[in-house]
Amino acid sequence: MGFITALVRGIERVSEVTGRFVAWLALAMVLVQFVVVAMRYVFGLSVLAMQESIWYMHSIIFLVAAGYTLLHNAHVRVDVLYGNVDRKKKALIDLGGVLVILLPMCIATVWLSWDYVLNAWRVREGSVEVSGIPAVYLLKTCIWLFAGTLALQGVALGVRSAFILAGNEGTFEPVEEKEPTL
Repeated sequence: MGFITALVRGIERVSEVTGRFVAWLALAMVLVQFVVVAMRYVFGLSVLAMQESIWYMHSIIFLVAAGYTLLHNAHVRVDVLYGNVDRKKKALIDLGGVLVILLPMCIATVWLSWDYVLNAWRVREGSVEVSGIPAVYLLKTCIWLFAGTLALQGVALGVRSAFILAGNEGTFEPVEEKEPTL
């Protein structure tokens, strides 16, 4: 049981560190957007790579921080069933959701995007614009990062839920639900 708890805590640490790192990317995105707007409207200049970098950062924020969002229970959930039930029923809903919806969705995401991402790597796909960012293949790889980090955090949530259902509620301290901080 010590290995399993260490594994879950390790996954959660990876999710936490990843989420906090990606949160800084949000600040960078805002700053780059400010510079792009200032350059365009004040100086009449435009740098396509800077504009595309905003798309990259936006995509990375949403794709790579999904595990962090799940860790802090900040994802969208319909609270009709979940909101007013006890901890064991929440654990049952979480475990069922992980096994029936989350993990199959993550597997399907990787499977359905397999050729899409590999083809981008084969040709080292870049921007359709000459002065754009020549790394679309890296951005498409974030699809797999999304599925992987979300699946890992889903496994951690599933294990936590299974422990609660088995009556081992004290094995893990509850994950603090909090707003992301920089």
